[in-house]
Amino acid sequence: MSNVTLAENVRPALTMWSEDEIAFRDAVRSFAEAEIKPHVTEMDEKAQMKPEIVSKLFEMGLMGIESPEKFGGAGSSFTMACIAVEELARVDGSVSVLCDVQNTLVTNAIIRYASEALKEKYLPQLAREWVGAYCLSESSSGSDAFALKCRAEKKDAKWILNGNKLWITNAKEASFFIVFANVDTAKGYKGITAFIVEKGFKGFSVGKKENKLGIRASSTCELIFENCEVPEMNVLGEVGKGYKIAIETLNEGRIGIGAQMVGITQGAYEATLNYIKSREQFGKAIGQFQGVQFQLAQMRIELEAARLMVYNAARLKDAGQDFIESAAMAKYYSSKVAEKVTSMAIDLFGGNGFTKEYPVEKFWRDAKIGQIYEGTSNMQLQTIAKMEMEKA
Repeated sequence: MSNVTLAENVRPALTMWSEDEIAFRDAVRSFAEAEIKPHVTEMDEKAQMKPEIVSKLFEMGLMGIESPEKFGGAGSSFTMACIAVEELARVDGSVSVLCDVQNTLVTNAIIRYASEALKEKYLPQLAREWVGAYCLSESSSGSDAFALKCRAEKKDAKWILNGNKLWITNAKEASFFIVFANVDTAKGYKGITAFIVEKGFKGFSVGKKENKLGIRASSTCELIFENCEVPEMNVLGEVGKGYKIAIETLNEGRIGIGAQMVGITQGAYEATLNYIKSREQFGKAIGQFQGVQFQLAQMRIELEAARLMVYNAARLKDAGQDFIESAAMAKYYSSKVAEKVTSMAIDLFGGNGFTKEYPVEKFWRDAKIGQIYEGTSNMQLQTIAKMEMEKA
């Protein structure tokens, strides 16, 4: 069990978890407190991930949680991956999203769609040393994900990729990239194909790194493909079926983002609870004032509601049941809660909350991205409404 002690009313309800899940959660929490927390401020200010932290994520087995044991992974569940993402986000959203993309998007896609030869080649490396990136977005394709301009042309035994990708998470650290390009624009989205690109492939380079509001230590970069040569065998799934891979993988990935938002909210809530117990005004701790207590209660309620929605979606996914609407609801709600609760935390810290000496301003900055990446809040509402209308 973890040596990190917390008041019981701060911890998630234990009835949600099995004994293995509790032990895993506490192990990740201890790791995050000991190995990540001391470096959070420096990484945020420098907008750079410490390489040794990435190495330790691999050593902890957190970069191949669902990968089969025969490929060097933990052979565990999607729910376990979400637990890891939440616990890392409780300390740092940047480290959390690196782990999230690795597990819920990249590794997940390889497990589901790659040939056995590609699994044998890449899954061990992704579990032990290679960071992965998921490359869909372009300047012209955000929410309209299939308005891709990146092209792929078959020449002899290779595919030649040309174009650019933008806003690619993990781009600086990654050695492995799942890249979506169109092989036949006349077919529209049915020409979209997923390719596996290694960092060392001829014609591939990493471009500009974005200077962001939050999750600053997480690298977000442009990718450049100039006659990039990709082996024929490195098609992920089938030619022309990349749109299916993108849709289905992102549906799952949204649950991981929900877990990240829950973790960020948890971190802000804990910091606030500790602060209002010690901060005194008018001769007593501000936590003794009813108005402050009501705000704290609201934060706790919304945090728990978001957590239940996220893990309900994760359990449905693990059970092989329909989870798409639940995932959209979980991402939408958890990202709204994260922004609201982290903002309330700043309010309760007062002037201190507006300074970088205290952690809540960073939680607030990190929370904002949750309403944007892996499907904006408006896109989640559209998905929910469409599915509800289909029930009528």
